Amino acid sequence: MKHVEKIAIIKNIGSSWLGLVVNMATGLVVSPYILHKLGDEAFGLWALVFSISGYYGLFSMGIRSSVVRYVARFKALEDREQLLRVINTSLFAYTCIGAVALLVTLILAWFLPRMIHLQASSVTTAKILFLMVGASVAIGFPLSVFAGILEGLQKFYLLNVVNIANTIVRAAMIIIALNHGYGLLAVAFITVALPFVSRLVNAANVFWLIRATVSVRFISMDTLKLLVNYGAVTFMITVAENLRFRTDELVIGGFLTAAAITPFAIGSRIVDYATSVVDGLAQVFTPMSSHFDARGEVEKLRSIFIAGNRGCALVMFPMCAGLIILGKSIIRLWMGARYIPLSYPVLLLLLIPCTMRMSQATTGRILFGMARHKTLAWVVLAEGVANLILSILLVRPYGIVGDALGTAIPLTCTCLLFLPQHMCRILEMRVPAFLKQAYTTPLLLCLPMVCFLLPMEHWFAPRTLAHLALHILLASTVYAGFVYYFMFLRGPLSLRRPRTQPPEQAVEVALAEEAGE
Repeated sequence: MKHVEKIAIIKNIGSSWLGLVVNMATGLVVSPYILHKLGDEAFGLWALVFSISGYYGLFSMGIRSSVVRYVARFKALEDREQLLRVINTSLFAYTCIGAVALLVTLILAWFLPRMIHLQASSVTTAKILFLMVGASVAIGFPLSVFAGILEGLQKFYLLNVVNIANTIVRAAMIIIALNHGYGLLAVAFITVALPFVSRLVNAANVFWLIRATVSVRFISMDTLKLLVNYGAVTFMITVAENLRFRTDELVIGGFLTAAAITPFAIGSRIVDYATSVVDGLAQVFTPMSSHFDARGEVEKLRSIFIAGNRGCALVMFPMCAGLIILGKSIIRLWMGARYIPLSYPVLLLLLIPCTMRMSQATTGRILFGMARHKTLAWVVLAEGVANLILSILLVRPYGIVGDALGTAIPLTCTCLLFLPQHMCRILEMRVPAFLKQAYTTPLLLCLPMVCFLLPMEHWFAPRTLAHLALHILLASTVYAGFVYYFMFLRGPLSLRRPRTQPPEQAVEVALAEEAGE
């Protein structure tokens, strides 16, 4: 059992990281291709419309997180009746939500030119693009339930395999379409059409795994209340996340121009690629912390709190240092040197607070696992409101750099003044002790890589993507070598061990106990 569970965990995390690698690789190739083929105005419009459609996640009312939780629960209890009620009720709810979202799409498409500064020649294209993207998201709501069901069944690898195939095919089709002279609408159609195929495959996998039955007799108001009640706090966090990270394009498009979105999107997208890597690592700690919280094993929660955040920092800190040093070269070789003056400051302003956030990614996962995330929801909601207000105030005098500042300031306050204190108070730990044990080693291990990379960038600045890849490979080798020596051969650098077992051992014990050993 232990071996089988470990294999499942490796498949889930490994496939998540493989998916991220594929997504980043295709993004590095396709994004500049789209930009250079379509131009700043069309690319900015592309980023803006997909940013607006991202708000459609608010329509889910947090039900998706409830589906994951209760599918896992009723599957474990082998309660097929309740499992089918969750599936059918969520399908019914999402069908209704999709109908409302479609109506909202029609209304917003009509008023879009009044909301965003657009050139007269782009108005019709913008309306069609928004209708296309919004309608696809709205119609896709019911089918998205099946992805939540697969997560509840802990079949992440099935989701990831489908997403990887979708990403590769989509990138190839976009390049072919642009080479044949097709424009923005053709690219958008490819982008929104392929996810339907993925969702159908997810549905087929669900029916294959649990022989699900779709019938109106399994739709239950009591189950709907159960789903909505649990998802209410998650919905609040979803609202906050949209205010935190999805308002930038709207503010820039509303107060500046659609073309101004492009340099901002370049800097922010690089940060998104970096932070998404850590998400694949942190997701395993939610069910683990839920397990230990139910058993009242606070000491093990403390151990995974330290070990999980240390692991996130070991991944995030070197990426942050590398992007600070190589950021200008990356932008120059990826999109073009003319974007450096604006995109690089945006990159720096977003990267630093996002590094602080992602180095504490395990904290949020543990709060969710312990069902102690209500305070977090209120704090990030306040942060999101502050983000929007500051961005509006700063975007006119300082342009897209001011908008980035509006995001960075409240995010920094949350990461420094709330997260560590709040989690340490819950687990009855001292903040200085946590900070020392979690972050001293990652910080020290980054120093050799920085000392290697700085002169490399100064004396041998990369002139091609191949040279850039060599810089990254050599720097990664230096970092990996020091991590292996000090973390595995000698142990963590001069850290005081916890009184029980070290965090790394606690995670191993946790995995074993999750496997039923």
